[in-house]
Amino acid sequence: MLKVGVLGAGHLGKIHLRLLQESKKYELIGFYDPSEENAKKVALEFGYTSFSSIASLIDAVDVVDIVTPTLSHFDCAKQSIEKGRHIFIEKPITKTVLEAEAIKTLASQYHVQGQVGHVERFNPSFTAVKEMIDNPMFIESHRLAEFNPRGTDVPVVLDLMIHDIDIILSVINSKVKTVHASGVAVISDTPDIANARIEFENGCVANLTASRISMKNMRKTRFFQKDAYISVNFLSKESEVVKMKEVPKNPDEFAMILQNAEGVKKQIYFENPAIENNNAILDELESFSDAIQTNSTPVVTLSQGAEALRVAQMIIDCF
Repeated sequence: MLKVGVLGAGHLGKIHLRLLQESKKYELIGFYDPSEENAKKVALEFGYTSFSSIASLIDAVDVVDIVTPTLSHFDCAKQSIEKGRHIFIEKPITKTVLEAEAIKTLASQYHVQGQVGHVERFNPSFTAVKEMIDNPMFIESHRLAEFNPRGTDVPVVLDLMIHDIDIILSVINSKVKTVHASGVAVISDTPDIANARIEFENGCVANLTASRISMKNMRKTRFFQKDAYISVNFLSKESEVVKMKEVPKNPDEFAMILQNAEGVKKQIYFENPAIENNNAILDELESFSDAIQTNSTPVVTLSQGAEALRVAQMIIDCF
């Protein structure tokens, strides 16, 4: 079992602590939180060992799970890597693209593994259809959330939209060509609602909307590709696949058949893939353990985390 320690015991940090404690692939050694009051409270309430400094925690583990505010990601990762520790780092990977590139370089230099916490990659509604997504040419994504003061220290692009940026980059085998975007600050000092249009070199277009001031929650992405439409509801954990195929010689009398202007007929098929219930955060943490133990590529690499941040910054730069 890998010895693991958590940096940051806030809302998400406590979830990581609980799951790592339950995991059969890690031995939870303890945590560090800069707030002495919060550290004492968490240690007393849950029985986790609280370390007095980042350095002392790093020295005691094999893997450092960084769940601190984004502003401190770089310093925490740098200290961990320079001690030869593998790092799991929450999204966004760092505050700036330059910091992300530096982390990539350091990890390579010290021969350690790193994974970024883009948890939607492990959402069962996405994993159920990922292999069916084949060269989509139009993608539409909506990620809407009710207002929550937590996370408003960064633009909504880094808080919410970056989830969908990463998902889209993971299925598009092409470089970003251009980005157009607009954002509005309503409650916070940074944009609370934003829309972005990303055009890729292969002709694919992705239209993304993110809001943290909505009246309802929504996390849905739709992929349009040749003869297929795939809908992924990350919130309700449901997927739908609509495929069009050549009409058989003897179609069923209830079959849905479309005919275009050229007279070509296609039959529509509906699929609702089976969704296996899971804990996406536990899955991403344990997948990182597997990558370390087998010396294989993590599901979400540091390079992928850096690229998601780069595209997010391109969007922010449009505001």
